[in-house]
Amino acid sequence: MQRTETDDGDAVYVSETEGDRGSKGPFLVAYETRDADRRYGWFCSNCESLDNAMDAMGRIKCNRCGNFRKPTEWDAAHE
Repeated sequence: MQRTETDDGDAVYVSETEGDRGSKGPFLVAYETRDADRRYGWFCSNCESLDNAMDAMGRIKCNRCGNFRKPTEWDAAHE
């Protein structure tokens, strides 16, 4: 796992094998500890940011570069 830091200076560990495709680059899973027992969130590999948001349908959007993952769940009533 790759070690990186949050904006507050806390260490998080990014898995290079777990993640999902984004529009500009993969979103990788970030953990609070090296042994991956507590998940921190998502790491945008396009701009190397942890500043991401996920909604209830599983969409992920990077707040810095706009990298985007389509929803993992959807409701046909919204089309």
